[in-house]
Amino acid sequence: MKIYLVGGAVRDKLLGLPVTDRDWVVVGARQNEMLDVGFAQVGNDFPVFLHPQTKEEYALARTERKTAPGHTGFVFDANETVTLEQDLARRDLTINAIAETADGELIDPYNGQDDLAGRVLRHVSPAFEEDPLRVLRVARFAARFHSLGFRVAPETNAIMRKIVHSGELASLVSERVWQELAKALVSKSPDAFVTVLRDCEALGIVLPEIDALFGVPQPAKFHPEIDTGVHLLMCLQQARLLSDDPQVLYATLVHDVGKGATDRTLWPSHKGHETLGLPLLDAIAARLKVPNDFAKLAALVCEHHTKLHRLEQVDADKALALLEAIDVFRRP
Repeated sequence: MKIYLVGGAVRDKLLGLPVTDRDWVVVGARQNEMLDVGFAQVGNDFPVFLHPQTKEEYALARTERKTAPGHTGFVFDANETVTLEQDLARRDLTINAIAETADGELIDPYNGQDDLAGRVLRHVSPAFEEDPLRVLRVARFAARFHSLGFRVAPETNAIMRKIVHSGELASLVSERVWQELAKALVSKSPDAFVTVLRDCEALGIVLPEIDALFGVPQPAKFHPEIDTGVHLLMCLQQARLLSDDPQVLYATLVHDVGKGATDRTLWPSHKGHETLGLPLLDAIAARLKVPNDFAKLAALVCEHHTKLHRLEQVDADKALALLEAIDVFRRP
């Protein structure tokens, strides 16, 4: 039995970032051996165990084979003959496919260290395209590491486009899509999540209401960037500088969706986009199973955000009415 530290802990350590979670892979062991030494098995899909003292996850080395469409359409083999290199080969990105021995030796069969140095998000193998969730994961890693200079490798973007064109993104369950989006929103660069999904044509599948904003003009007098999609990216950047509250960041993401539903003949004017956005928010919330507290704040921001620009110009009664409308006294 040999045990290796793997994945994000090794990656973040090499990047000089804090290591918060550690995952381990066990090579040459059987399920009963893990139980015999005090590990507790969790989950039924494949053998993952909790350490009796640290409670960290230890997984038997495994291979996987695609047998059906979607993120869960795999069968796993976790017998004791599976090698470390075989286990690392099934991982998504080279920077996540580095292992470390107990004495600090790095095992890097897919050149993850080179990609860390080059700031590249690159897939490990052609098997990357078998799991549609990896499109969202790459976008999330881009959001997390964009500030460090990381970019998606062109060949990886090409495979992501291939996954999108295959239609397999539609097989992802709402909860997993929301989980990736929620994590991306609190990353350092949530705008990069949107940009990467748009670059591989996934944004129109995952968040068509957001994708529709790109190319929609706004009055240059108020928005020198003109493009509503660009405005959205700028809003996300600024909001992330001011807050790490995921509810605030989600509300920022969707606050202007109504601009994609206004009368095209009146563009760049978007009168009424605040209320036009509300049914679109309902559609997003239903599709992605957005938590109620996120959805409620997003609706308030969508409906009332333009009023805040004029708050200093209105009389006391109108200011009070706005504060009551956004429920500030009951939920300060």
